[in-house]
Amino acid sequence: MFVVTLKFSDNKARAGDLMDGHKAWIQKGFDQGMFLMVGSLQPNMGGGIFAHNTTHDALDEFVREDPFVAENVVTAEILEITPARMDDRLDFLAA
Repeated sequence: MFVVTLKFSDNKARAGDLMDGHKAWIQKGFDQGMFLMVGSLQPNMGGGIFAHNTTHDALDEFVREDPFVAENVVTAEILEITPARMDDRLDFLAA
């Protein structure tokens, strides 16, 4: 399981120009079964993603395709979590 943080960088002002491409990239992540949740980091710091069903290398490559990342609107960090204990409702993440 992975947590991806997308924190705004110095080029934040370009976010509006690249939003359609960023939203299309997010949809592709859901369509591929990679993304479980996306949302905003508060207060107005960028975004966060829960991802699974992929490898660190494949996720890293996919994250670099995000127009926000490619154009330095955000800086991405990928954190990999190896679950030690989970609620039964999240068993699908352990597969």
